[in-house]
Amino acid sequence: MSGRTSDRACPERTCLGCRKRAAKSDLLRIVLIGEQCVPDLRGTLPGRGAYTHPALNCLDLAVRRRAFPRAFRVQGPLDSAELRRALGTSTTIGTDAARTAS
Repeated sequence: MSGRTSDRACPERTCLGCRKRAAKSDLLRIVLIGEQCVPDLRGTLPGRGAYTHPALNCLDLAVRRRAFPRAFRVQGPLDSAELRRALGTSTTIGTDAARTAS
């Protein structure tokens, strides 16, 4: 029977860090509020979302690749203090992009 829940497709998203596809529920949604990247733990904040695995290595890869400014379609660096605090450390997303753009 095709009406059962188990037959439904699970939504997938791509991690900005490792570029692997995973179930939406396994990834951390990140939204841009002002110039600050914040984790959207409940998935209810408005705006464009970007996804990463909830691991520092994927976050670091996304920062190195300058994926967050590209995903949010903005120029310059983005503050990631809150996002890093949620995952464990602190720095700024897109700092290298700001240096190369100036």
